[in-house]
Amino acid sequence: MNGTSEGPASAADLDRSAVTESDQNLAPRTARERPAAYRSVFTAAPLAMAVVDGEGLVVSANDTLGALLGTDPDALAGCAAADLVDLASDAGIWHAYREVLRGRQPRLRCTRRLKRADGHSLWAQVTVEPLADAGDTPGLLLSVADVSARRELQERLRHLQMHDPVTRLPNRALFFERLTAALEAETYEHGGTGRIGVCYLDLDGFKAVNDTHGHRVGDRLLAAVAERLTRCAEEAAGARAGGAPLVARLGGDEFALLVEDSTGTEQVADLAEAVLAALQPPFELSDRRLSVTASVGVVERHTAGTTPTALMQAADTTLYWAKADGRARWTLFDPERNATRMTRQALAATLRPAIERGEFALEYQPLVGMEDGRVRGVEALIRWNHPQFGVLAPNRFIALAEEDGSIVPLGRWILRTACHQARRWQLAHPDEPPIFVSVNVAVRQVWDSDLVADVARTLEETGLAPHLLQLELTESAVMGSAGRPLQVLKALSDMGVHIAIDDFGTGYSNLAYLSRLPVSVLKLDGAFVRGFQYDAAPDAGAANPADEVIVEAMVQLAHRLGLTVTAECVETSDQATRLRRIGCDTGQGWLYSRPVAPDRISALLGSAGPGAAGVQAAGKP
Repeated sequence: MNGTSEGPASAADLDRSAVTESDQNLAPRTARERPAAYRSVFTAAPLAMAVVDGEGLVVSANDTLGALLGTDPDALAGCAAADLVDLASDAGIWHAYREVLRGRQPRLRCTRRLKRADGHSLWAQVTVEPLADAGDTPGLLLSVADVSARRELQERLRHLQMHDPVTRLPNRALFFERLTAALEAETYEHGGTGRIGVCYLDLDGFKAVNDTHGHRVGDRLLAAVAERLTRCAEEAAGARAGGAPLVARLGGDEFALLVEDSTGTEQVADLAEAVLAALQPPFELSDRRLSVTASVGVVERHTAGTTPTALMQAADTTLYWAKADGRARWTLFDPERNATRMTRQALAATLRPAIERGEFALEYQPLVGMEDGRVRGVEALIRWNHPQFGVLAPNRFIALAEEDGSIVPLGRWILRTACHQARRWQLAHPDEPPIFVSVNVAVRQVWDSDLVADVARTLEETGLAPHLLQLELTESAVMGSAGRPLQVLKALSDMGVHIAIDDFGTGYSNLAYLSRLPVSVLKLDGAFVRGFQYDAAPDAGAANPADEVIVEAMVQLAHRLGLTVTAECVETSDQATRLRRIGCDTGQGWLYSRPVAPDRISALLGSAGPGAAGVQAAGKP
């Protein structure tokens, strides 16, 4: 057999022949039956569907879609599909739908709120995609799934997430969501006043309620406060055009009222007044009668250029002012006061690094003998050469340094620098009696550092004699001293260092107590010296005779106790004459010299002739 004979067909050949014939008979029948099968599935499908042509018109809709929309499915033919499922009301969705119609985008899926023929609404997930394998039928398949139940569940969960469970008010998350939306440009550029206001309030003494009555009572009080705030907001909406302010609990005992499209500061201030009035009546909580007040920070401004963070920072700052000003009040945001606060914070943040960078310098103001006009000593006064704010006097930063503890390293630097300088003057003028240097000491230096050891170390390093160092403390810091402060003062006095009470006469003024303190000098507050002012002008006010009587009495008593007296703020020769007459030992003030650099003090020490005139001439800036 050479493979070319025509023998009987094999089983495999017969099988292939049968399959080929079967396919040829089946193919035309499937093509004929497929549209009918599709129509059957389309009509009976549980998913609401419609066939849409290339122009966006409904070719046919199934019964499920008709039932979903509450209408006859045959009546939907010829309708615009976009209108049936509300695709045109959203610009982004409408554009995407048009792209699908043109074949430039494969699918659109979105969630829309549809309105049935009977007026009821539902949430639906709408899908539009090309109709695949539909024979000669062109166009798109529109499918609509009812997701109302899922949407309702999501809204319930969101409500729980965005509301406070105790007061049922919107919480911080929802408040900031509304605030952010109100500050978006498209919100205020299309109508409205373009302004926004916030009342940020905190209950005064609420912690005491929790501590005394328990958290359950505290929660009931918060809920009662929320009811009054909500009623207050509703009444405010009735009195003016616009919706009611949003009332939210931001956490703890903090609440906020957001006024969108405010008409100005007056509206938000009136709301704050109404809030305080609403909280004034006592709260009746079962068997308890509780009273509570609130402090309110009020901010009102243009929405343009404002951010949620900046607005709430301003509100928080203003709330702090309201509490600092006495509580149970509202305070309006003040840009100038805020600028001062921001400057204060900036200074506090850079104090310690400024010490390390060497930004501080000392100036010295002479202490002059009242009898002979000679320089007896100098007071060291610190200046901060701030790179941003320029030269700052101590009243701008010393209190900050005391608050954060940086006064300790700063005080050490002042002490060391002043003592070094005093020793240099002594060496530079060996023929002149050496002058002492007076250094201010803060109470915190006494408590937070070993001041005695610091002074001993400094005197040893510089070679300055102890009696040429004077340490000044304020009257309020010295009077009533006991324990550690008193021990420190005694140890310094035993060392030979002089202790002076600064600004004497403004606090306790208990001269009898001075006999038990290691104090050697009193510095009279400048307020008494200013009462000595005389002027030759006819309309000048006369000096207060009571000031002279008081000063003379203090000088005499101080001398009886073995103390010397320095008068501060001496500005005129007449003041100096009268102070000299009643027995003041030394004077300090602009009559003699302003605070000056160390080289100007050298000029004073080298000036010939006693008297204020010579000192003033040499020390004049």
